Amino acid sequence: MKHLISKKKTPFPISDYFRSYLVRYGRIHEHGIRYEDLKRYHTAVPLYNEAGQDTLWSTVFYPSIEQDEIHEQLCQTYAILTTRGDSSTTSNLFIDRIDVCNYGNTLPFRIRIVNQINENFDYFYVKTIDANRIYGLELEHILSPNRINYFLHKETIIEEHIIGIPASEFLHESMPMTRFDLVRLAKEFVKFNERSFVLLLGDMHSGNFVIEMNRDFEKWHFHMHPIDFDQQSHHWRKQSYIPECFPQNEPFLRATRKYLSTENMDQYQTEERGLIANRVRVSHGRLDQMTEVMREDLIAPDDYVRRLREQLAAHYEDPDFEQCLTMGDLVYTSIHRLLDHKRPPRPLLGSSWP
Repeated sequence: MKHLISKKKTPFPISDYFRSYLVRYGRIHEHGIRYEDLKRYHTAVPLYNEAGQDTLWSTVFYPSIEQDEIHEQLCQTYAILTTRGDSSTTSNLFIDRIDVCNYGNTLPFRIRIVNQINENFDYFYVKTIDANRIYGLELEHILSPNRINYFLHKETIIEEHIIGIPASEFLHESMPMTRFDLVRLAKEFVKFNERSFVLLLGDMHSGNFVIEMNRDFEKWHFHMHPIDFDQQSHHWRKQSYIPECFPQNEPFLRATRKYLSTENMDQYQTEERGLIANRVRVSHGRLDQMTEVMREDLIAPDDYVRRLREQLAAHYEDPDFEQCLTMGDLVYTSIHRLLDHKRPPRPLLGSSWP
């Protein structure tokens, strides 16, 4: 099976209605670096990892007359992201490296910032605005176990770094060998698979999510976190919202089929749907406000909406999807099925897809 999403996606603008929602929840800031400022570099060299492999990122360099100004703006932007703009926190910080991703759909910049007192470092990202991505960030913040810190400045998005091992690297370097760990990993993949499908977050192949490993007295726990939200509620194909359908995720699917029974899959799928429903209930109206905006927004061609709603109506055996006119309607219907205690006709994971 080939990659399910092969065409480059066109970014969608932020509507005035959506912008008013983002202002209300503190996602808009008057200051910060602009994406266009970082495009003024004059040299870029490929960045290699410790094994000498190309990371698909390039380190960029700026003319000396501009470098100090850009670095100062980046430190101030980091302060806005982490301390609500308290500039007293930046006196010991310096910009160590600025990288641009030549592989990504939108050519994001990654900033490495270092504390010169203890040499500890952090990353953050500078990207161009896209409505799909921002809806994805908001849904992840409200309805997943993860919290997302980001803000918008003019036509730029500033995002915090999401900690974890890239799943593509995890498969080659950190894949557990014990049966106990593989069972826990498989459980997390079932839950991640279900959450992505319910929220209609697409393109979750192993290059677009990370795995966080936490140690306790019962060995390891695994948590999967998306890091790319460009395909939030955009593509027309149902399989693009199901991580198990991507060939890059085959090792996770293989472990799931080997170590979990159908009853286990159904149990973990039901658990995840229950957790999402609980987060809806404690969102204090924020989700309702966001989906009200999203349902009126155009973030995919009408033909994509029509084709996806037909597939979801058939999958769930639920005619409510057939009444949906926008991608926001589809997300709203998918989520509210959980509140009505409607169950899918079968476990999602392990199914055969065309």
